[in-house]
Amino acid sequence: MLLIEYPKCTTCQKAKKWLDENSFEYDDRHIKENNPTYEELKNWYQKSGLPLKRFFNTSGMLYKSLSLKEKLQEMTEEEQLRLLATDGMLVKRPLVIDGDTVLIGFKQSEWESVLIKD
Repeated sequence: MLLIEYPKCTTCQKAKKWLDENSFEYDDRHIKENNPTYEELKNWYQKSGLPLKRFFNTSGMLYKSLSLKEKLQEMTEEEQLRLLATDGMLVKRPLVIDGDTVLIGFKQSEWESVLIKD
């Protein structure tokens, strides 16, 4: 399992705490220091089944300063993925990748239903 997070992000801190409390083993990756590549993002996007917009950190300062709310509508998926790969602060976090499972953001109920197998 791979956890991609930004250590100063309180949501990421909650996600890590939850993973630790539930005894998950994971590799931790700092999104700003080790930004996801285009290839990784494309792969995760395809596995996730989610709209590509969900991969964007829409509440982030960089997203807002680049006026991406308007620009994304006119960009191809390819262009959006390449843009995401330019800066980790554009990517919604935390991200959990576990085989074919891709979770974006931390919603405890969603993580429980997907990650905790009876």
